[in-house]
Amino acid sequence: MAKYVEPAEPVEPPVTLHIGFLLMPEYTLSTFTNAIGMLRLANRLSGSPLYRWSVFSIDGEPVVSSAGLEVKVDGGLVDAGPMTILMVCGGYRIKNYSSKLVIDTLRGLAKKKVVLGAMCTGSYVLAAAGLLDGYRFTIHWEHLASMREEFPNHNITSSLFVIDRDRYTCSGGISSIDLMLNLISSIHGHQLVQDISDQFTCDRVRTEKDAQRAPLKYLIGASQPRLVDAVTLMESNIEEPLTLDEVAEYVGISRRQLERLFNRYLHCAPSRYYLELRLSRARLLLLQTSIPVIDVAISCGFSTAPHFSKCYSDLYGKAPSNERRMLA
Repeated sequence: MAKYVEPAEPVEPPVTLHIGFLLMPEYTLSTFTNAIGMLRLANRLSGSPLYRWSVFSIDGEPVVSSAGLEVKVDGGLVDAGPMTILMVCGGYRIKNYSSKLVIDTLRGLAKKKVVLGAMCTGSYVLAAAGLLDGYRFTIHWEHLASMREEFPNHNITSSLFVIDRDRYTCSGGISSIDLMLNLISSIHGHQLVQDISDQFTCDRVRTEKDAQRAPLKYLIGASQPRLVDAVTLMESNIEEPLTLDEVAEYVGISRRQLERLFNRYLHCAPSRYYLELRLSRARLLLLQTSIPVIDVAISCGFSTAPHFSKCYSDLYGKAPSNERRMLA
């Protein structure tokens, strides 16, 4: 007589997570495609449809990236069906494209409990919609200064990416890889992420604690901690610049030693390095905000508009007012 065998419990197929991508005009193509690449590999290596994705524009028309490539979309965001997560993919001139329709649509999705995220400058759109109030988030380092000027009460970090409850943001570039791999790991485990990393020849999955930019100590070596400390002081004191004597005193060396370190490792005088740091910050504020020129000058440590204009013209070949006029 055949032995009775208890029938096996039916195995439920894995739940498929639906991720939408909203492509803003002039979005960063590589950041977007890297994110989708991680989801595709997760499906392939697991042998299951763990993820599916849809690509949207606001009006359903194809979108041209900052690289000039046009991508066909699945439809307009206003007509999109249910999804678990929506990622806003930003790029150049994001402020110009943050229309009332975009903001109202995102607010509507938030009311429906859709998890929202952003890549590169997409965080600006979520912040403008009031959807990052009370959240930690990040944005590409070029936009940190202007974001902090426009949203002074927001918790904006310089992290590579940030996952804060139901908000996922990354700074752009290849950071979308790290964001997606951390998301996959939290849902489907570390082993799948390890398999994806091996397939993608990615030697390390970075975390939220990793910085967007390589610290100076990695560029010049760890043997010059006082030089690193001096540059860090300068970067932290843009609006009220320190004197070189103060910088030298803070890092525990003489002014002459400070000048030798800058000339040897950074190939310029410390005063010149400090000035260019402040002018670089000023240029970002001019190009990304509508702050009056005199206010930009003051926020970058210049006491008078004529002095600021001369220094700016010497470095960039045009006056601050002309720079902004050309952008317009």
